Amino acid sequence: MTPARRTLIKGAAALGALSAASPAVIAQPFLFSPTTELMPKGKKRRVLILGGGWGGLAAARHLREDAPDLEVVLLEKNPIFWSCPLSNKWLVDVVDTSFLVHSYTAAAERMGYTFVQTEITDIDRDKKRVHTAQGFVDYDWLVVSAGIRVTYEPWFGNDRAAAAYTQKHFSSAYVPSSEHLALKQKIKGFKGGTFVMTLPPPPHRCPPSPYERACLMADYFQRNKIPAKILILDPKPRIMPIGGGYRMAFDELYHDTITYVSNAGVKELDPYNKVVKTQAGDFKFDDAIFMGHHQAADLVWKMGAIGKTPDGKPSTWAAVHPEFYNLKDDPSVFVIGDSVGAVSPQFGHYPKSGHVANRMGRSVSTYIAQQSKNQAMKPLIIDNLCFMLVNTEPLEAISVKFDYKMGTEGHLLQTVTDDNFRRPALWQEDLQWYAKMVKDFTGS
Repeated sequence: MTPARRTLIKGAAALGALSAASPAVIAQPFLFSPTTELMPKGKKRRVLILGGGWGGLAAARHLREDAPDLEVVLLEKNPIFWSCPLSNKWLVDVVDTSFLVHSYTAAAERMGYTFVQTEITDIDRDKKRVHTAQGFVDYDWLVVSAGIRVTYEPWFGNDRAAAAYTQKHFSSAYVPSSEHLALKQKIKGFKGGTFVMTLPPPPHRCPPSPYERACLMADYFQRNKIPAKILILDPKPRIMPIGGGYRMAFDELYHDTITYVSNAGVKELDPYNKVVKTQAGDFKFDDAIFMGHHQAADLVWKMGAIGKTPDGKPSTWAAVHPEFYNLKDDPSVFVIGDSVGAVSPQFGHYPKSGHVANRMGRSVSTYIAQQSKNQAMKPLIIDNLCFMLVNTEPLEAISVKFDYKMGTEGHLLQTVTDDNFRRPALWQEDLQWYAKMVKDFTGS
């Protein structure tokens, strides 16, 4: 049995567990209105978590262990969890859908917190209140783990029609949604020609992900004898991170399919006539993935937590304490995951990855438990680990590890270790990492 086949079987088992889970969710919009109180507070103090991604789920699970005397409520608009990590493998059928999908209700029931499926409409920090489509919810502590938003304004300004057209026809599939399905259909239906892929300027979600996606698309096109050329337009001066591993994959596996262009930031895009103008030249294309600029999630903007640049402009990322991730003017409000702004003058932002979000969620659980007992918060140093599949026959991956420590000058220092030698063992480590991470937030 091949590793890919074993992966699909494991995914099928996950789907069976999901369908067997009993519901533990408040999701009856016809019983509520936005002006009513959705969940009256009881005697316990409440931690409200906004967003059921890797960070929010980790915070919810570990709070039940670290602070059992607190009520924990998770609000999420989606009915099921869809993992961005490993989703590139799903695009080319290395793993199936059920491998990425997990039940919110089963996790909440197993770990002892409350899951509410609802749309969040506003945050009132003065009243310590979150408004949803089903009513408002008050909190004592707030954890915002809402991911990113993708914006096309640097390319189109106020031309919303062009932005909407680009998102519809050339979406980035960087946020779990129907865009993933549309991209998978696009890849499967591509008949040949030039396929352009732009990268967002840093910082952006999962820095190595676009390169991995290009490798797996090239692998799929070659195996299916599709006459495709993938043009990677990267605004950075070189491939990073894992530059050596990706360069070897491009040169040794996909030299006839992938062309990498550095310093190719987008200056102008005509999505209708399929022309993109960059700092490295102008390019025509037959199809494309246009990855717009990444910013903190809408919720972070709504609650007024965006930082400022030295010249007073919005930084587009949450301004938080670099170790505790809470707001400087509101210490009971935490922002974790991809929305977090710069934390160090040495390296800027943490990598915006599922691993980092998980570690932040676990750390914030400890910090809130300490606050609830009137104890001083003790900083926890996190880490990051990413695996990228670059070949499917055989299944071979590369990886990168980020380690952190507090420097003598009082700020965080980062050390990056690239594992550029692609091999099947790293793919197996990737699967083991994913299984461990899923177990962490599901408890099973």
